[in-house]
Amino acid sequence: MNIQNKVALVTGGAHRVGKAITMALAHAGAYVAITYKTSNDKAQATVDEINQLGGKATAFQCDQQQLESIDRLFRSLRNEFDHLDIAINSAAIMARQPALDITSDDWARVIDTNLRGPFFIAQAAAKWMLEAGVVGSIVNISDLSALQPWPSYLAHTISKRGVIAMTQALALALAPSIRVNAIAPGAILKPDEWDDARWLRLIDSLPLKHSGTLDDVANAVLFCLQTDFMTGQTIIIDGGRSLK
Repeated sequence: MNIQNKVALVTGGAHRVGKAITMALAHAGAYVAITYKTSNDKAQATVDEINQLGGKATAFQCDQQQLESIDRLFRSLRNEFDHLDIAINSAAIMARQPALDITSDDWARVIDTNLRGPFFIAQAAAKWMLEAGVVGSIVNISDLSALQPWPSYLAHTISKRGVIAMTQALALALAPSIRVNAIAPGAILKPDEWDDARWLRLIDSLPLKHSGTLDDVANAVLFCLQTDFMTGQTIIIDGGRSLK
């Protein structure tokens, strides 16, 4: 896929990994629509940054825990654009909570945000792509917990493993018109609850002895979009951590 002049949706595109993906798509010439839940100021700042650089971007509020909010998002997108070429499921939450402490509300919040929401976003995007006759691409952001379970983040681990299964199943269901791939980043950003010493111990344990960058993830997304003979795959970006 040539990204120039394509219409792309990036959920959670206002900050962190989502913003890096948004900026990479904009620099590649795409018109980028981003979603935010509560970060209106950050979303508008990202849109302004892209527009000032000569790109094109817009932002839409969406709480992907709520199916009604996803429906509103796609109604708004359809009013703004006549088609969609790219959908990136980046928005997620990461809650540290041991298995025996998880309540049904905790479970629902994580699974609805990290798995159910991305599925219905991918479904709505795919329906629109097929209606418009677009040869599209969907990229889902998982993470290393899908491959190496983290017991202190149990609901998160399950949700992200589900994202990989969803990627594989959708790749078969939507071929040949729409390709679906995933990215599983490892040590890219220090978790908020970690101190520097713990983060440095993790980095030192990696075969490559350094953390990844947001650009590593964004470049992997671009690779997924631009590589037309790949679908149903998960690219692991973890400095070799999963090998140990």
